[in-house]
Amino acid sequence: MATTAVAVKRPVNPDRIFFPMLCGLMLLLVWLGFSKTYYAAGMVHAKLPSPTIHVHAIAATLWLITLIVQIGLVTARKVKLHMTVGLWGFGLAAAWVAIAMAAALDALRRNFSPPGSGLDPLTFFIVPVTGAGLFAWFAGWSYAARRTPQAHKRLIMIATIAILDAAVGRFPYTVWPSLTGLKQSLVLFALLAAIMVYDLITLKRIHRATWIPAVALIVVHLARIPFGQTHLWMRFAAMCRG
Repeated sequence: MATTAVAVKRPVNPDRIFFPMLCGLMLLLVWLGFSKTYYAAGMVHAKLPSPTIHVHAIAATLWLITLIVQIGLVTARKVKLHMTVGLWGFGLAAAWVAIAMAAALDALRRNFSPPGSGLDPLTFFIVPVTGAGLFAWFAGWSYAARRTPQAHKRLIMIATIAILDAAVGRFPYTVWPSLTGLKQSLVLFALLAAIMVYDLITLKRIHRATWIPAVALIVVHLARIPFGQTHLWMRFAAMCRG
């Protein structure tokens, strides 16, 4: 008796659609924020204020490229290669935190504060410091949860969202003049909300690797400027400036 082999089509994992789309959206935000001053300006030839900022920009770009590669490998089911590249990725994450702190100190010593923000440079120093701190926490947690894919992928995405404020903060000078102050944070909060909604649809609950870092990021974004204006922080920042 002849038998006919019937190919069984596996259902598409919605993660393989949602997370690449979220990554694409984040890349779009980065491009909109930095295209004029960095990417379209020649990258290494862009007129940045110091060599430290150049190194910071290169490290951040490498992180985004690594994120794209990693998501592509998972989507293509190249899990072993994904894990190998992940060692490079986490090494880069650790290096990025150190570079980000060096860039924050460089900006502080140049008395940098975003034009039109009205913030004292000592106060603004809290923005890159907290961004690097959140990224370090979420990326470190993601490394610890690397054997738990559902948590791992959410933490990596939220770690990247935590450092997108640098790109969104440039929107008033590039694509969205009215996007100032709290509105910039709302863009990032919308990305967090998208992950939460996705969790509710696919998991019927919000994963703890989503809601814990999301709450932490929101609280930090809402509290950091008021805290950055306190005498305690101003004194700390002045000490860092030297």
